[in-house]
Amino acid sequence: MFDLFTYFMVYYLQKTVKYDKILYENKRKEIFMPKFFIKSNQIENEVITILGEDVKHISNVLRAKIGDSVHVCNIDDSSNYSAEIFEIQKESIKCKILEKIESEAESKISITIFQGVPKSDKMELIIQKSVELGVKEITPVQMERCVSIITGKDEKKKIERWQKISEVAAKQSGRDIIPKINNCIKVKDLCNSINKYNVLIVPYEKEENNSFNSVLNDLKESSNENISIGIVIGPEGGFEEHEIELLKLSGAKIVTLGKRILRTETVALAMTSVIMYEFGGCI
Repeated sequence: MFDLFTYFMVYYLQKTVKYDKILYENKRKEIFMPKFFIKSNQIENEVITILGEDVKHISNVLRAKIGDSVHVCNIDDSSNYSAEIFEIQKESIKCKILEKIESEAESKISITIFQGVPKSDKMELIIQKSVELGVKEITPVQMERCVSIITGKDEKKKIERWQKISEVAAKQSGRDIIPKINNCIKVKDLCNSINKYNVLIVPYEKEENNSFNSVLNDLKESSNENISIGIVIGPEGGFEEHEIELLKLSGAKIVTLGKRILRTETVALAMTSVIMYEFGGCI
């Protein structure tokens, strides 16, 4: 009698553990399934067709199966969907739309980073983390003290690679857009576009009086919810003084970030985090 009872108890526990494991795996997939981007022409009759590299990622890396759910975002209009996979092919995955999801991933604060071109690995880090934090656009800027010089075919390859890094970071962080990596410009070009922003902020180690915090406080008092902010960051060697003068004459706000001097790859992350916090864009 005891042996029979023990047998049934072991059998029951094994089934329970197996069920809990399946439940956990399904819940884990639901929580950790990254967002996949599509365009409007990939939706037809409540069916989404996923194409390109995402097919391999879903099939081979995530090992998703028919019946699994995926989170899909239409980058043409930022609509989000929960969808269920019903067909997996080598070149495509078809999903049935289950429901439209209301997303609040995008802040009303629009931040553009104008980054003095640093060494390649630093630029990749800046792009990745800035996208995760909510930046809308990143524009590399060729400045006099830039160690890296971007020209011709090299520029095209770098922009393509940086755009891909932006896309991967956007998927991972659940963004509703893929932040654009613009072509490289010069400081003079930047000065000509200053009117697009409520404020263009330039952190500069030699500035002593005007603080970053004071500029943000002034912006809070004078602007509505839809605020557009540009941040201009020097490369590893910093700005030339005439570049600062040119930016100042164009209307940019030159600010100090405090007594410590930050590395170029730290500035965008620090300033974006503060702006998002101060204006209610999370963090």
